[in-house]
Amino acid sequence: MTPEWWRTAAIYQIYPRSFADASGDGVGDLAGVTSRMDALAELGIDAIWLSPFMTSPQRDAGYDVTDYRDVDPLFGTLTDFDAMLEAAHARGIRVIIDLVPNHSSDQHVWFQEALTAAPGSRERARYLFRDGRGPGGHEPPNNWQSIFGGPAWTRVTEADGSPGQWYLHLFDSSQPDFDWTQREVRDEFLDILRFWLDRGVDGFRVDVAHGLIKEDGLPDYIQPEDADSMGGEAEDDVPYWGRPGVHEVYREWRALLEEYDGDRALCAEAWRPTARETALWVRPDEMHQAFNFPYMMTEWDAAALRTVIAGSLEAFPAVGAPATWVLSNHDVIRHASRLALGADSPQGHGIGPLSPGKPDPVVGLRRARAATTVMFALPGSAYIYQGEELGLPEAIELPDEARQDPTWFRTNGERYGRDGCRVPIPWEAGAPAFGFSATGASWLPQPAEWRALARDVQRDDPASTLSLYHDLLRLRREESLASSDLEWVDGWPMHVLAFRNGRVTVIANTGSEDVPAPEGMRVLCASGPLGEGVVPVDTAAWFIAG
Repeated sequence: MTPEWWRTAAIYQIYPRSFADASGDGVGDLAGVTSRMDALAELGIDAIWLSPFMTSPQRDAGYDVTDYRDVDPLFGTLTDFDAMLEAAHARGIRVIIDLVPNHSSDQHVWFQEALTAAPGSRERARYLFRDGRGPGGHEPPNNWQSIFGGPAWTRVTEADGSPGQWYLHLFDSSQPDFDWTQREVRDEFLDILRFWLDRGVDGFRVDVAHGLIKEDGLPDYIQPEDADSMGGEAEDDVPYWGRPGVHEVYREWRALLEEYDGDRALCAEAWRPTARETALWVRPDEMHQAFNFPYMMTEWDAAALRTVIAGSLEAFPAVGAPATWVLSNHDVIRHASRLALGADSPQGHGIGPLSPGKPDPVVGLRRARAATTVMFALPGSAYIYQGEELGLPEAIELPDEARQDPTWFRTNGERYGRDGCRVPIPWEAGAPAFGFSATGASWLPQPAEWRALARDVQRDDPASTLSLYHDLLRLRREESLASSDLEWVDGWPMHVLAFRNGRVTVIANTGSEDVPAPEGMRVLCASGPLGEGVVPVDTAAWFIAG
């Protein structure tokens, strides 16, 4: 019996507004994705994951949805989506789409109905409306803070003009949270799933999958200042992250997906402190995959990497799920910069012109290539964020007036947010907007130094990061590394990560001194040049006998 495709897939994340612009308006679109499908097939990936493209006022780059069953005109039409899906499937590429169930846009018809309805009505019950505290209800119902900064509550004006109830928004005030204790909300999303499954999608990446259920009574809670914004390091009991009731939702979703042919898949964005906790989202009757954020946020340190890899390979298979591996996405500093930061930068804060501990770009790229070489040798499924195959760093020097992340505005510029990892990617060095848009328009400015990182510059350079990704993905398939068993290789210094997967032995040097290469073995692939008989600092290599 052939294993389900998602157990071993290499999945490429497309952030549509920054991938390829076919219309020329400076914002990427679905027709742009279709136009670059051959490049994706050439890279050797198995599936793509599309970040939101549904109808939205774009207050949070599409993570504020007004219509879950249509395409925003910014990205095209349902016909464009169908053409993109067909183009992908014709090349053997599966398509996962982003679904945002924790909250809608405040322009969603349901929320607009709630604003004109009375407290206690069916319309308000779909969201988390509450009376305020204190005299006249002038204080928010609790002290929760938005992930983007500022209070997590906004007060409405009732139909008669009087100050009214408050609604919860864990993110921007334009993103009211649904009340997932309501059957109507659950049934609505089951219908939304059916709409896209009937259209032919192969699965869903579920946004804020750990946040749908809030603790009864909504008790006060303040997140520590230095904590990751999505709760990835939360060791205490957070009343809006990881509540047990959320698993009932995904059991219903899993049952629905199993009514369809073709191994449709659910992947959870569940920011949990450990792999063991994350694995609760991928038990046999729940989701199929969950992003391994503890792995993504691990520093470039052999001992730390071994700990999180070992924990992942214990926790996920224990519940019948594959481990997943990821180094970058649209919410975190690109790993070509993050792995060389000289100061802490919690998830969601971002880095910019005035940030302390800016990364050394040479060290960052060297470590990023080595980290990727390690990741593609691990058993399970791997995720790639668009542009990382080009070695793109974080865009740090964005001008203030160009920034669009709500985090920047809600913190009055104290946090730079996520714009730096969302800048449109370069395709052709000599083209307008580096080939992103024929008109030269770009919704975020592209760094001039990205010209040298354009895909056409790297494509025929065997030493380029793009060539490294091609080689790693090809060898990953040829050696069946995604479905083999990992075995640790001991006897190396503490700063060396060493393991064997199938026929391949992986040596990664995270220290400050070169280490000897394994004797009697030949190099299959390496993240950078190897010295005579040594693996240099910040380098990883695959070796094979003979």
